Amino acid sequence: MEQSLHDIGSRLLSLLTYDPQAPMLFSSGLFLFLFAAFAFFYGFMRRTPTLRIWYVIAFSLYFYYKSSGIYLLLLVGVSVSDFWIGRAIARAASKRLRKALVTLSITADLAVLGYFKYTNFFIEITRDLFGAGFLEFQNIFLPVGISFFLFQSLSYTIDIYRGTLQPLRNWGDYLFYLSFFPQLVAGPIVRASDFLPQIRRNPITVTREMFGTGIFLIAIGLFKKAIVSDYISLNFVDRIFDDPALYSGVECLAAIYGYALQIYCDFSGYSDMAIGLALLLGFHFPKNFDAPYHSATITEFWRRWHISLSTWLRDYLYISLGGNRKGRIRTYFNLLVTMLLGGLWHGAAIRFILWGGLHGVALALHKMWLSVVPGAKVAGYQMRFIPRVLGVFLTFHLVCFGWLLFRADSMRTVRLMLHQITENFQLSLIPQMVTGYAGVFALMAVGYLLHLLPGRIDNAVRRRVVAAPFWAQVLLLALAAWCVMQVQSSDIQPFIYFQF
Repeated sequence: MEQSLHDIGSRLLSLLTYDPQAPMLFSSGLFLFLFAAFAFFYGFMRRTPTLRIWYVIAFSLYFYYKSSGIYLLLLVGVSVSDFWIGRAIARAASKRLRKALVTLSITADLAVLGYFKYTNFFIEITRDLFGAGFLEFQNIFLPVGISFFLFQSLSYTIDIYRGTLQPLRNWGDYLFYLSFFPQLVAGPIVRASDFLPQIRRNPITVTREMFGTGIFLIAIGLFKKAIVSDYISLNFVDRIFDDPALYSGVECLAAIYGYALQIYCDFSGYSDMAIGLALLLGFHFPKNFDAPYHSATITEFWRRWHISLSTWLRDYLYISLGGNRKGRIRTYFNLLVTMLLGGLWHGAAIRFILWGGLHGVALALHKMWLSVVPGAKVAGYQMRFIPRVLGVFLTFHLVCFGWLLFRADSMRTVRLMLHQITENFQLSLIPQMVTGYAGVFALMAVGYLLHLLPGRIDNAVRRRVVAAPFWAQVLLLALAAWCVMQVQSSDIQPFIYFQF
């Protein structure tokens, strides 16, 4: 009896404490269980906005605590500072004061982001230049999702400064916006202007279409993340990237193709689950992925990949730099700077800067091509079949080269992978490789096939799920969870974008 009570107490304690080795994830059984309990009580609060708001805030802060521990205080602190700065901007009597206040918000938020994301990088550089004893190195933990909630907070104060958004009167509403758990740790980056009007709707409603679409997105997100992405990562991609010198060029190239699918399934799977969970609670998020490997140009790719980030960079960085309003050369420069900073946002390493630079140069070259080739402006969407297929092929391989820079642990890994591909490429090993990794290549084939299917097929399946009876929708979600448990070969893997 005492042992049973002790076990129960230990389990309850584990629910209330942060474990850095096991952060809470959407794809875990624990989260699905807790969300079901949360949603049950949430259903009774449809007509009580204030109670509903604070109930969701409490669960969101608990969720973030289980993901990042004491750093939830950082989230709360940012919500307090930018809430009051936003109100001060709206009340400011002069343009100079308004500019000073928005500069304060931007500086404070970027200083927080810079400390956590780039201090280790600069310390390492300094130690390399001046010797190991110059600075005492201490690895700084990166709070999960810090980039996402800081970018959301920046959009709030900048929009108030631009006059396109009115400040909130209630701090609780702002904390709700910043901490809302579905998108808190890995996006989508939700604009205040899109989300704030939804908070105090009364009553909040979840239509049949919203519920069915939410179930569909959660199920497909679980499949992408926990089945396709995790399996090919653990059983193939990670092994190759850990030591590419042990593998042939064919295997290294296959690992790059595998990572291209892995990162798409991982990140779009998270976004699908986030959008689906929000729909079940009565909220709408913007679409974050739109079949990006269908793209025939690099410009089209960035209209389809991580849409909330690319549009954020466009609206708050590229346009602020001048956009395309100051001539062609300045436009190309603005594109390059935007993507270099976008690369640096992903991580403090040379390979991320090179990744951003690669995309920036490619975007600038495509922009230049559009300006000098007659009729080129229709190339992204109205090309004839053969040229478009060629464009998709070239764009995909340019993106894959970028993924090599993005995934490699160091530039040494990049050099080894490229050396193996160019100097040790043995086509005769393909049958042996496919046979040895049969499960991996089967899932890769399924993943790419589903991704390349026309959008109308995805929409047709979604309509079927929406029209299905409630018991069938629940059964679909249960089936997806069961499949995850059958395929799972290790502990549930964190989402790739947790580190950003």
